[in-house]
Amino acid sequence: MLIAFLLTLGACKSTKSITGGEVNSKLSAKNIINAHYSNQPKFKTLRGRVKIDYANGDDSQGVNVSLRMEKDKVIWMSAPLGVVKVHITPNKVSFYNKLQNEYFDGDFSYLSDLLGTELDFEKVQNLLLGNAVLDLRKEKFNSEVYNGTYQLKPKKARDLFKILFQLEPKNFKIATQEIAQPENARQLMAKYTYQDISGNVLPDEVKIVAEEAGGLTTIDLSFRNLELNKPMNFPYKVPKGYDKITLK
Repeated sequence: MLIAFLLTLGACKSTKSITGGEVNSKLSAKNIINAHYSNQPKFKTLRGRVKIDYANGDDSQGVNVSLRMEKDKVIWMSAPLGVVKVHITPNKVSFYNKLQNEYFDGDFSYLSDLLGTELDFEKVQNLLLGNAVLDLRKEKFNSEVYNGTYQLKPKKARDLFKILFQLEPKNFKIATQEIAQPENARQLMAKYTYQDISGNVLPDEVKIVAEEAGGLTTIDLSFRNLELNKPMNFPYKVPKGYDKITLK
C-alpha cells in the first residue's frame, strides 16, 4: 500500500549522477569510515520532488510527492493536492489520507514493520540522505575492495542481525547498505546513485528492498529539483472527522 510507504519519507538544478573514483586497497576501515562522515551533506533545509514507485505482490503504484526537510528536526511529504501528507519528527510519525478519511499518529513501529528493521528518525533521515543507517563509528569493521567499492563487515558477528555496507570510492557515500535478521526472515537493502547539489552529495536514485516473512516490498525513489537552505514551512493538520489507524 503506497500510503504506508509515504511514512518513510541556493537553488541548483540536479546534475548527472556522480560516478567514478578509484579504490585504494591500502585504506583502512577506520579511514573509510572517517571519510564517510566527513562527507555528510551540510544544510539546514532541503526541498524538492520525489518520484516514488512502489510494488508489493500484486500491488504496484507510482506517485510524485513534494519533499521538505529540516535536518534533524522534521521530514514532510505531500502528494498532489494534499491527498496524503506525512509529518515525521524525532518523537513521532504522523500522516493522513483524504481518500480513505483516516490518519495515523504514533511511534516508529508502523514504519519499522513496513521496512523490516527497527527505525527511528535518525535512521529514516540517513536512509533518505545516503548515510549509513547505523553509526559505523560504534564498532570495528573489516574492509575489502568489492566490485569497485569499499565493503565493510563487522569484525565481531552480531547475534541477532547481520549488516553490510558498501561505499563509493569517489565520495565515500553509501553505495549499498543491508541489515538482516535471519531468524525473523527480515531484511532491508538500499542501493544509491548520487548527484551534486550546491556542493553537497545527495541521492539521485534510491532502490529500497524490504523483506519480511516471505513478503517482498520494493520502493524506487527518484529525487528531482532539490534545493537547499530555502525558507520553508511544514503545514500539517489532520482534518476533522478522520478515523485513527490503530496498530494491531
